[in-house]
Amino acid sequence: MAARIPNDDELGWVKKDNRRFLHAGIRVGNLNRTIKFYTESLGMKLLSQKYFPKQKYSKAVVGFGPRDTHFVLEFTCIHGVEKYEIGTAFGHIGIATQDIYAMVENIRAKGGVITREPGTVTGLPVIYSYGLDPDGYTYELVQSPPTPEPISHIMLHVADLDHAIKFYEKALGMNLLFRYDSPQEKYTIGMVAYGSNLTQTTAVELKYNYNVTEYTRGNGYTELAIGTDNVYKSAAAVKLVAKELGGQIILPPGPIPQINTKITSFVDPEGFKTDLMDNKDYLKEVQKKE
Repeated sequence: MAARIPNDDELGWVKKDNRRFLHAGIRVGNLNRTIKFYTESLGMKLLSQKYFPKQKYSKAVVGFGPRDTHFVLEFTCIHGVEKYEIGTAFGHIGIATQDIYAMVENIRAKGGVITREPGTVTGLPVIYSYGLDPDGYTYELVQSPPTPEPISHIMLHVADLDHAIKFYEKALGMNLLFRYDSPQEKYTIGMVAYGSNLTQTTAVELKYNYNVTEYTRGNGYTELAIGTDNVYKSAAAVKLVAKELGGQIILPPGPIPQINTKITSFVDPEGFKTDLMDNKDYLKEVQKKE
């Protein structure tokens, strides 16, 4: 029997919900190669590695801390598939570091690729650098004070920034913590997250490039997963906002027996997928496996 959704203000409840970024899902062509790069070059830890020979795929989870307290990266390798189309919609993975110069040198020493040397941009005091992982995904290194969430953000390209920000605020209860416009570089970004301090939380960076109205989706980046105390009420809120702003529920809320977790999934107005997962179920599964 489907759980009854209480007849209250779903949008008001979204702001009160206990939300946390859980993971970003990414497909890769060689799981061991990916693990080696993210652990040895970027300093993450291997938190989980599973093989599913009957289903012909493998998974690995890496991060800077345990899954029950940290945002992590979940890599999937479909056996026999060596390359994925990254597309132009997915931007990059952001990583905060206290010593960007030492990190860049370590990446180079391990044979990694740096595409932009550490430096600043006009109007922003932040020191940052870019590189490519073995599958061609871009990562951004950001000089930062100590933070509980070193995987600082996921960047997604959007065609309508104001529209995207409004969706993430209303449907997911996030706050706009930072907005920056660069006429010289012809882009505008908006950082949305839970909480009030960008140095203390993971964020979604939504980036609008002037006059770009369409991006290629690719099949490499798969989803962002967020924890919720009630997937049924979360789905109701998304469905309500989608009527106004676009987007669609693609997996109705309910339990998924294979992972013993209640979940709902949707795509936002730009086509990016998000999974909303029950907090208690997620913690039980994570603690059982780790």
